[in-house]
Amino acid sequence: MKSGNFKVKSPTMFDRPQLRAAVLGALARSPAVALVGPRQVGKTTLARTFVPPGASNWFDLEDPEAAAALSRPLTALQGLRGLVVIDEVQHAPELFKVLRVLIDRPDAAARFLLLGSASPALLRQSAESLAGRIEVIEAGGFTLADVDDAHRLWTRGGFPRSYLAASDDDSRSWRQAFIRTTVERDLPQLGLNAPAPALHRFWSMLAHYHGQAWNAAEPARSLGVNESTVRRYLDWLTQAYLIRQLQPWHANLGKRQVKAPKIYLRDSGLLHTLLGIADAAALLRHPKAGASWEGFALDQVLRIAQPDEAWFWATHAGAELDLLMIEGGRRIGVEFKLSDAPSVTRSMHIAVADLALERLYVVYPGRRRYALADRIEAVPLRALLPDDAGNPSQAPAAQSLGTRRPRVADRGRTLQASGAAVQRTGAAKR
Repeated sequence: MKSGNFKVKSPTMFDRPQLRAAVLGALARSPAVALVGPRQVGKTTLARTFVPPGASNWFDLEDPEAAAALSRPLTALQGLRGLVVIDEVQHAPELFKVLRVLIDRPDAAARFLLLGSASPALLRQSAESLAGRIEVIEAGGFTLADVDDAHRLWTRGGFPRSYLAASDDDSRSWRQAFIRTTVERDLPQLGLNAPAPALHRFWSMLAHYHGQAWNAAEPARSLGVNESTVRRYLDWLTQAYLIRQLQPWHANLGKRQVKAPKIYLRDSGLLHTLLGIADAAALLRHPKAGASWEGFALDQVLRIAQPDEAWFWATHAGAELDLLMIEGGRRIGVEFKLSDAPSVTRSMHIAVADLALERLYVVYPGRRRYALADRIEAVPLRALLPDDAGNPSQAPAAQSLGTRRPRVADRGRTLQASGAAVQRTGAAKR
C-alpha cells in the first residue's frame, strides 16, 4: 500500500484473534455491540471481515450517501437481516433510540455492530437508550497477541500503520500526522472546542507527566488557563482513548496515601513522538525510557488480563505498587521494571504485607521466570500470552486472572464507564 513516498504493509495481513473472538462472542450474546477506540486502530478493518464494504448492511456515516440514507433511520434499517455495521456512529448519537426500537421488536432479525470514537454524546445516548442491550468492546492498537516483535511494538506503538511502516522515519511521520489531525480535526469533531496549538502543547505536557501523579496546577499555569479547563482537556483525551488515568487505591492503613490519579499516554509510539524520541537507540538513552516501558507493559497487562478492578497504590513515605488488580476478591500486584535482572525491594515487601497480596509479579523484558521472595516473582512480559494451543500461560495475566469477556451495559460497565470522570482502569508509573 502506498501514499506518496510512504509505504506500509497492509494491516489486513495481521489476524487479531483475541479482538475478533471478543466481538464474535459479544454478537452471539447481545443484539448490539459497540467497538470503540481511537481512529486508525483497525476497527473498520476488523468489521470488514464480517460484512464487506458496499454491502447493503454497511453504513459509513462519513460517506454522504450512507449518512443521507440514515437520515430516515427506521426506513433504512427495519428491513435488514443479519449483521448490520454502522461505522463512525459518533456522528449520529440519535440513532441509539431507533436501534432500541428495532432491537425490542419480537421479530427482530438483525444485530448491530457499531464502530466509533468516544464522545460525551455517544456515551450518554448508548447508556440511556441501549442499557441491557449492548456490550462494549474497546479496540486498541496491536498487542503482543497480534505481533511478534515486542521491541518494535514498544518503540513504534500499536497503531497498525505506525507499527507496519517500512522504516522508523515513515512510522514517525505517520504518528506526527496522526497527532496533528487529532488536535486539528478529530477532537473538535467530538466536541472539544479549544485552539489546536493549545491542545498540542497540553498533549506534549502530558507526555512529560507520563507515569506520574496528575497535578492540574502546573499545566494550567503554562497554558494560561484555569485548572478546570486543563481537567476538561484531560477528560476529553481520556474519552478519546488517548490517555489512561489510573486511580489510586486507598487502604485503611493509617498511612498517608497518594490520592491523585496517574497519567499515561496509552500508545507508546505517540508518547515517543511527543517527547521527540527519534528511534530505538534514542529511546534507551532517554530519561523517560523506564516510564515509557512501564506504561507499555502495563497497557499490555490490562488489555490481556481485563481485571474487574485496576488501581495503583502509593504512600507519601515512598512505598508504592505500579498496578493492583482485583478479581473476585483476589489481589494481584504487578511491578514493571526495565531491567535485565530485577531484584526485590523493600517497597515490594511493604505492598505484599499492607495490601494482603496473593502474588506480586515483577514484569520485565527478559526471558527467564524466577522467584525473588515469598509471593514475589520476576516474570517476562512475553509470558503473558497463551501458549500455541490457546491455553493460559503461567503468567500474571493468564494464570492469576485469566481473560474476561466484555460486560453488558446494565451490569454497570456501560459505554459511559469509558468517560474520564468514572474511568478507573488506567495507567501507572513513576
